[in-house]
Amino acid sequence: MADLATRTRSGPGRILITVYAVFALAATARSAVQIGTRFDEAPLAYLLSAFAAVVYIVATVSLARGNRTSRRVATVSIVVELVGVLTVGTLSLVDPQAFPDATVWSDYGQGYGYVPAVLPLLGLWWLRVTARTN
Repeated sequence: MADLATRTRSGPGRILITVYAVFALAATARSAVQIGTRFDEAPLAYLLSAFAAVVYIVATVSLARGNRTSRRVATVSIVVELVGVLTVGTLSLVDPQAFPDATVWSDYGQGYGYVPAVLPLLGLWWLRVTARTN
């Protein structure tokens, strides 16, 4: 029987962790440029991009570690991600003036091929599947 960490990082888990890492890098770079060059244009959107970056970083590291505590942290961060995508996605459609510039989660991640909307569902599913595997 493989330990939790091995199960979490094996097979499709490697792809999931890679996608999270790519989003962590992309969101971090995007928010750094936005905050550093034009923060006054859309502070809420740019701070949400930075928050998304932190969430992706925490999820990436936690999934990669895969031990019991890390899995709990990953679960919480992925749930926060899902709530963020749903909340920001809805608000960006209902009140577009509040988001004069897009975030990673705007329009449910439309600018990223809706991956931000699907990724937390896959992450939670993977954590559940690997927790039950013998």
